[in-house]
Amino acid sequence: MYPNLLKNTKITGLNQVWASDITYVQLLHENIYLAVILDLSSRKCIGWDLGRNMGRQLVMNALARALKNRWTESTQGLIHHSDQGVQYASQDYVDCLKKHNILISMSRKGNPYDNAFAESFIKTLKWEEVYLNEYETFEDALRNIRHFIEKVYNKKRLHSGLGYKSPDQFEMEIALNTVA
Repeated sequence: MYPNLLKNTKITGLNQVWASDITYVQLLHENIYLAVILDLSSRKCIGWDLGRNMGRQLVMNALARALKNRWTESTQGLIHHSDQGVQYASQDYVDCLKKHNILISMSRKGNPYDNAFAESFIKTLKWEEVYLNEYETFEDALRNIRHFIEKVYNKKRLHSGLGYKSPDQFEMEIALNTVA
């Protein structure tokens, strides 16, 4: 497998480290799956996908969204961290990361603390959105989860680690300081 590159990495800016994870969401009659990618500097969810199975395509879609939202030539060399799930070790996923010169980092086997930021995001999503609702259909879950990620979490939810700013506010301040 791939080494854990986060152990000795000090996060100093956007697009330095992305972390990814998968969770399930229970509907009335089935489970569906959510893959997310976060920028660890701002805690912003930059890529995600919701699907009926947790196969390789789910994480490929989340990665495609993250790359569409964030990829620039200067992003080359960023670290992509995940657990050792088969989806993240699939040839298509690894090839896509390598094509974009993204370094691959994976948690140590059986150690959820290595991916604590992604685990924390999923805990927040579940406590503040999923557990408060009983989604009847896939479309219902998709609508609510999209709203939570894009309108609540990224835009409004304050983080103590960001000086009590939302991920979008934090990134905007970085952009303004870079321009100034």
